[in-house]
Amino acid sequence: MGSSLRHERVGGVQIQNAGTIAGNICNASPAADGIPPLLSLNADIVLASTRGEHAMPLAKFIMGNRKTRCASDEIVTGFRIPKPVHPATSTFLKLGARKYLVISIVMVAAVIENDNGNIGAGRIAVGSCSAAAKCLHMLERSLAGQPIAAGIGDLVTKDHLNQLSPIDDVRGSADYRRDVALTLVRRALEDLVADA
Repeated sequence: MGSSLRHERVGGVQIQNAGTIAGNICNASPAADGIPPLLSLNADIVLASTRGEHAMPLAKFIMGNRKTRCASDEIVTGFRIPKPVHPATSTFLKLGARKYLVISIVMVAAVIENDNGNIGAGRIAVGSCSAAAKCLHMLERSLAGQPIAAGIGDLVTKDHLNQLSPIDDVRGSADYRRDVALTLVRRALEDLVADA
């Protein structure tokens, strides 16, 4: 799967060398860089305890800001990412005050599957715009079957982002985050069709 995610944009040198994806996920920050890419990959999280091992969709595991379904006696042992049905391309876009060591203002992760020149499936997740990162399911349904061609971003409307609930804080207003999210989703799709 192709990807434009560059590791130097996630965390700083210490985090890149010692931090873990599981730690980033279990922290469950609305601005956790690892969550939108895994959501866009339709990932399950694997949990284990003395009672055994089980998996659940990451979207179900993250309950909100700093809240997960991880029991006190469980640890994360891995992630399961299903193989796409068709060849896939992915991207990750992030807006922050710097390229790294910054809390994201908005981030978007997107995947499209190429089914003979049409979108066989599309998954788009937005972070830092709700208590937990969210997939844009209405948009994903709208993309299915669309030709993989320049201009695909024009299909994205404000209504596709209605399930987001950004807040006002020192990094940006809710309205600013909504505008940025719309721009980044459109840009992500255009990047993907250019790479497909």
